[in-house]
Amino acid sequence: MAEYKAPLREMNFLLHEVFEADKLWARLPALAETADRDTADAILEEMAKLAANTLDPINRSGDEEGCQWNDGVVTTPKGFPEAYATYCEGGWGALVGNPEFGGMGMPKTLGAQVEEMICAANISFALYPVLTNGACLAIDAHGSEELKQKYLPNMYAGTWAGAMDLTEPHAGTDLGIIRTKAEPLDDGSYSITGSKIFITGGDHDLSENIIHLVLAKLPDAPKGPKGISLFLVPKILVNEDGSLGERNAVNCGSIEHKMGIKASATCAMNFDGAKGWLVGELNKGLAAMFTMMNYERLGVGIQGLGASERSYQSALEYARDRVQSRAPTGAKQPEKAADPILVHPDVRRMLLTQKAYIGGGRALSTYVAKWLDISKYGEGEEKQHAEAMVALLTPVAKAFFTDKGLECTVLGQQVFGGHGYIREWGQEQLVRDVRITQIYEGTNGIQALDLIGRKTVANGGAFFDLFAADVQAFIDANSDKEALAEFIQPLAAELQRLKEVTAAVIEASKTDPNAPGAASVEYLHLFGFVAYAYMWALVASVAAGKDEDFYRGQVKTARFYFARLLPQTQALAASVLAGSATLMDIEDELF
Repeated sequence: MAEYKAPLREMNFLLHEVFEADKLWARLPALAETADRDTADAILEEMAKLAANTLDPINRSGDEEGCQWNDGVVTTPKGFPEAYATYCEGGWGALVGNPEFGGMGMPKTLGAQVEEMICAANISFALYPVLTNGACLAIDAHGSEELKQKYLPNMYAGTWAGAMDLTEPHAGTDLGIIRTKAEPLDDGSYSITGSKIFITGGDHDLSENIIHLVLAKLPDAPKGPKGISLFLVPKILVNEDGSLGERNAVNCGSIEHKMGIKASATCAMNFDGAKGWLVGELNKGLAAMFTMMNYERLGVGIQGLGASERSYQSALEYARDRVQSRAPTGAKQPEKAADPILVHPDVRRMLLTQKAYIGGGRALSTYVAKWLDISKYGEGEEKQHAEAMVALLTPVAKAFFTDKGLECTVLGQQVFGGHGYIREWGQEQLVRDVRITQIYEGTNGIQALDLIGRKTVANGGAFFDLFAADVQAFIDANSDKEALAEFIQPLAAELQRLKEVTAAVIEASKTDPNAPGAASVEYLHLFGFVAYAYMWALVASVAAGKDEDFYRGQVKTARFYFARLLPQTQALAASVLAGSATLMDIEDELF
């Protein structure tokens, strides 16, 4: 497998030229004090080194060794504790954290690029700090001042890690039926009892302590989701002076043996009267948890994006080196027995498809991160607008990035041919690792239901209208530019298609309760393709007319996307408009 090299040129282009992130940072007071272009560039360069020199080299060995469970103790593969220590020494866990408690206060627009590098180099490793970051977000947004002071500094430092404990054996998507109980104690804390499964980083040997955020219900709580509360449950209790005390009644009963991400410990956790503290308000745990979920779901999408980039780099290097047959137009390297497979149209199709999905995804992740920054640091109507955009775009980013992530890694595997199926080249590991991203943090089917149901039909398309207006404003601003006509005109047509399909689903949902579910997955993909078209048109608007090879490559990739990938919207729209009848009319016994 090719050595990973962070796509710094592409990242800097998006941050500074396409989205002009430094201008956004400068006008948001909280970011103006911490973020600027020079600082951002230095951070990206340092993470590129860490990803290439520390995280990438232990990716394959971590997959082959995996995590080990022995009598309740979980150990990570060789090299992981040392890499984690290096990561923490660099202050990376504090990057986007609250400066009041030891964080660096950097924007998500920068953090998204850093996350991509970590995920591209080593998804399994990335999951440990990513879950800690998410737990910190929830504590910072909803925890008491005492909890923040007591836990956030050590979590930002990486001395303590974080985990998110939601799923139970009988309750995955339907969290309203969880059975984990929380009983109030006289000192204001709670006794937590129950079992959780599929807990990423639930136990490991990387940090001194692990801080679990656990969903549970009080005995008298309302039924369903409205009765869920969120609790902070440390693996090791923390004394009043901040030192570590006794072991809490939290134990890892086993770890899962999985298809991929084998160096990430996926744990079954048992809470046997463990001591915990309420985060936020009673019976409003889901609201607190979703503070971190918006970030986490974008983060999972970025895992798909990182795997795609890794796949593309390896497949491209292989396509340049591997010689097989001659080019259709005649020998390109007559001195050799055959030409590099890069000359063949179908290999170029597979590589360009990856390149186009990666470029569109990286741009959209930056676009979503921009709205996250505004929603966190903005004020008034601008903040509300950003919150609506984040709500709408989060399920698209999570599901579309990861669906395309699997597609890209499979395409990369196909470029390798038989060598892509064996372990030596590492491509099959990417296929296995990225597969989980379509499942955890809410399956992609659930993301699609969220997009069409809660985020579109439920509000009559109000959130969608904000996105459509943003795209339309770009179209209007560039409609008279002849050099961009090849992108602006089809983008306008696709936006109109998406508007019509959206309106049709909203209307159908008034009389057919199955309409949203029947349309959901195809609708999300339709939305994703149009969003990528918007991103590629944005990119082309900056790159067009510039002679540097980098810019020429951007425009030509945009051209490929519009000509060869975007037409899939026609079939997706037809599927959505077909309605629910053919899905629901077949009797159960006929399956």
